[in-house]
Amino acid sequence: MQDKSGNAGKGADGEKDSGLDRHWHLARTRGEMDVAELEYALMRTFEAFGRWQTECLATVLDLTASGPENAMLHIIRMNDRPKTLKDIARLSNREDIPNMQYSLRKLIGAGLVERTGSGRAGVTYTVTQAGRDVTDRYADIRASLLVKAVQSVPNLGKRLEDATETLDLLTGIYEQVARTAATHRRLPR
Repeated sequence: MQDKSGNAGKGADGEKDSGLDRHWHLARTRGEMDVAELEYALMRTFEAFGRWQTECLATVLDLTASGPENAMLHIIRMNDRPKTLKDIARLSNREDIPNMQYSLRKLIGAGLVERTGSGRAGVTYTVTQAGRDVTDRYADIRASLLVKAVQSVPNLGKRLEDATETLDLLTGIYEQVARTAATHRRLPR
């Protein structure tokens, strides 16, 4: 909307009117719009992050691996300690165990991860020397491309800290509302 002077006016919700219609079935009110915009941005970011991980890994290794498989490799390497499947699931906030087991078999088959122990004593996963070399080269590429790009944006460090705190808070909120939704799920008719 424009007032008589040609300036942008305010929409019905009191917000500056950009000429864009931000309403849709998940965004009927201002609060719903804010959440929907964030969720849509998270979806796009997740996909872009996965593509980045896949392409970065492909620069150091001839292996087609998904973003989550790449993340799993780095989580297993984290702190150079063996990880159980339960540890990996907890650290990545995943519960799709069959998919995780498939990814572990793929990483083991590529010679990047090794499995030790047994079902009774406990199975753990560690990176092999080849896995260590790949993750080190990945870290070098990451530093020269991603970290350099991030550092070129003024004051982005503080914004990243704030974003991390916000995402951690939202993770807790999504976990809680997921439990509530699961608790009160309708039975099929």
